[in-house]
Amino acid sequence: MSSPSIDEQINGALSPASKAFYNLVFVEVPVFGVGVPLVVMWLVAGALFFTLYFRFINVRGIPLAIRTLRGEFDDADAPGQISHFQALTTAVSGTVGIGNIGGVAVAIAAGGPGATFWMIVAGFLGMATKFAECTLGVRYRTVHEDGTVSGGPMFYLRRGLEERGWGLSGRFLGGFYAIGIMIGCLGAGNMFQANQAYVQVRAATGGDASPVDGYGWVVGLVLAVIVGGVILGGIKSIAAVTEKLVPLMAGLYFFGALAVITLNFTALPAAIIAIVQGAFSADAVAGGAIGALVIGMQRAVFSNEAGIGSASIAHAAVRTRHPASEGLVGLFEPFIDTIVICTLTALVIGVATVTWPEFMGSGLEGVAMTSDAFRRTVWWFPYPLAVASVLFAVSTMLSWSYYGMKGLTFLIGPSKVWQTVFKLGFCLFIVIGSSIKLDAVLDFSDAMVFVLCVPNIFGLLILAPVVVEELKKLRKHAA
Repeated sequence: MSSPSIDEQINGALSPASKAFYNLVFVEVPVFGVGVPLVVMWLVAGALFFTLYFRFINVRGIPLAIRTLRGEFDDADAPGQISHFQALTTAVSGTVGIGNIGGVAVAIAAGGPGATFWMIVAGFLGMATKFAECTLGVRYRTVHEDGTVSGGPMFYLRRGLEERGWGLSGRFLGGFYAIGIMIGCLGAGNMFQANQAYVQVRAATGGDASPVDGYGWVVGLVLAVIVGGVILGGIKSIAAVTEKLVPLMAGLYFFGALAVITLNFTALPAAIIAIVQGAFSADAVAGGAIGALVIGMQRAVFSNEAGIGSASIAHAAVRTRHPASEGLVGLFEPFIDTIVICTLTALVIGVATVTWPEFMGSGLEGVAMTSDAFRRTVWWFPYPLAVASVLFAVSTMLSWSYYGMKGLTFLIGPSKVWQTVFKLGFCLFIVIGSSIKLDAVLDFSDAMVFVLCVPNIFGLLILAPVVVEELKKLRKHAA
């Protein structure tokens, strides 16, 4: 009898525990006759509260955010390691991933074209959550003796709640978040991205006849070398790459999608009408909510990560004396990730699909569904899409390696040795992720990432007055 393979061992070991944990995190309550996970309702309720509490900062904060990105408030002597633009591109590189291409298709297949509308709504509301997270990430960050910076939910949960007399709770929640982000970075932020990058390379080079078929570990090894060469240099190295990579990959996908939409412009009005009508039909409201907020965003690590808090770890490294300035820069993340890129994906599917029922019953999954929509317009479009997919995967791994490392730093301090060990281990998981089936691993990782929103949103609610205080300081400075 042959011994079980690596993937069988990993999935066999994790499956019962991960399924139980997954089911616990995603416990559902009936809404419109459809089960909606409580954790998703918690995220949406939080985003709606912050939108109202900060008086629609999602809209009125944009002018000041643009001034910040233009460098009006730059201070070369301020604590921090990277510029506002670099912080934004580093965080965007972590949110814009495979899920923006494949997750949208999955959401539409589950909830119909109306799912797109609710995804846009979720992105808009998430801008306010992101503003709060990034402001607090800078406010409560730690600047180490060597000039490096550590920040994020684990830090503002511990220090911020301690300021308000919740010291024991803050320490526990901060530690819990740090452990969770370390686990999540290895699964959804690493192995899933590597796995889907291999799937794209395999598909673009012939599928079953591809020279890399069965050699996922080779693709993973190449990716590991590329990622390792960047992350070993720390946040400055990551930011130096992402500030060039993010505009490149976003531009490649943006213009490719725009070309498909333009070539099918006569079908655009019908696609938009289907999205709007589908969003407000009795069935589509529930189906769209599930498709957009659960299925699509879950596979995309909640797409823009608003409410998860992970992106604030990158934003905390910014060079500034005004925490709210980086909070305003954070507004652009959900806008770019969800409102622009996810909407473009949905419109590509809409204009290139003969009928919605045909698309929803195609039998294709994830990225393959979006790739098929591109192919229907121009046969060779899936090839640049595959390149964009790999770039999305690499950029996500770069950012999530940093997130996981800062979770480690919170737990044991800024040890250079352990940081190097963690980075090397992260690269090893890239190879593993490209080589095995990930169902059980991803169930556990997804649940771990999503459960982080519980302490994070709780902390944001308690510390919301601090965010308002920081915004007032910035407005006074900018006047």
